[in-house]
Amino acid sequence: MKRYICETCGVEYADSESPPAACVICEDERQYIGLNGQRWTTMAQMKDAGFKNEVKEKEPGLLGIGIVPGFSIGQRALLVQTAEGNILYDCISLIDDETIDTIRGLGGIQAICLSHPHFYDAMITWSHAFDRAPIYVPEADREFVMRPDPVIRYWDGSPRELVPGVTLVQCGGHFLGSAVLHWANGAAGKGALLVGDSITVVSDRRYVSFMTSYPNLIPLSPKEVTAIVDAVEPYAFDRIYGGWWQRIVSTGAKEAVRRSAERYVRHIEGTVT
Repeated sequence: MKRYICETCGVEYADSESPPAACVICEDERQYIGLNGQRWTTMAQMKDAGFKNEVKEKEPGLLGIGIVPGFSIGQRALLVQTAEGNILYDCISLIDDETIDTIRGLGGIQAICLSHPHFYDAMITWSHAFDRAPIYVPEADREFVMRPDPVIRYWDGSPRELVPGVTLVQCGGHFLGSAVLHWANGAAGKGALLVGDSITVVSDRRYVSFMTSYPNLIPLSPKEVTAIVDAVEPYAFDRIYGGWWQRIVSTGAKEAVRRSAERYVRHIEGTVT
């Protein structure tokens, strides 16, 4: 039995004798099948091929963890460190002894949460490596869990404080269960928002954007974009960390979300002058 990993989206499937017939996540209209067709690998094969993790400090109390060379969508996970416990936001497809040792030296992982199914990756393997840390998955996205396990705690979408000052907020949009993580002590106490691509940081770092599908360029409706802004409005944040290494709004992030949403809605409604 092997745990196969989709090479396009990076999600690890439950144990099976042979690769799944198709990747459920990649067949969804928000994702895509790779140009070379459906391809599978395993974590052991990735290690044999030379893939490894790199860990970088993004600011005091926040680590980024990504795979080198780049794999699947190329995102990196984020580890928020607090005195009450560490929270992993989003996941990647690989975990190795060096990564485990590094994170254990920082206190381990007390909980795992995720922006959306494209970043579920090897979340169960990660949980098991850290004393079966609970994984918070929104009930709305249960169908996209490809490796069910008792460590998963399905939640109803109400804001959930995982440890003091670190709150998981379902905002919807990209997926119905898409969620961001608010870290009150981030950005030197001004607050940081970890977003994956539930809200995505664009090339012009003064702005963010919102989509149903990024690779297939399917937009969201004005109503959905407004709902995302409303979901994060109660929280103070000056910085946004997107799902990739350089996708950061360093300052003025809350206003950037408001400004970006207004621009987006004007274009969708055709009211740009």
